[in-house]
Amino acid sequence: MNLAMRRRKTLRAGMSGRQLLVAQAALVGGVITALFVKEFPGIVRELRIYRMTGGLRAHRRYP
Repeated sequence: MNLAMRRRKTLRAGMSGRQLLVAQAALVGGVITALFVKEFPGIVRELRIYRMTGGLRAHRRYP
């Protein structure tokens, strides 16, 4: 009975370390996704310009 009482005292209410890591990973993933969605039109525009100028094959035209 004494062991059961000790266990109850050592258990803490709140988040475990694993739950905290999962919550932090979800938060970071959400921020990265939001940033990617916000910047996606600019990335597409830059890729189109890069392709119009010749891409990797344009070394002799644009030194």
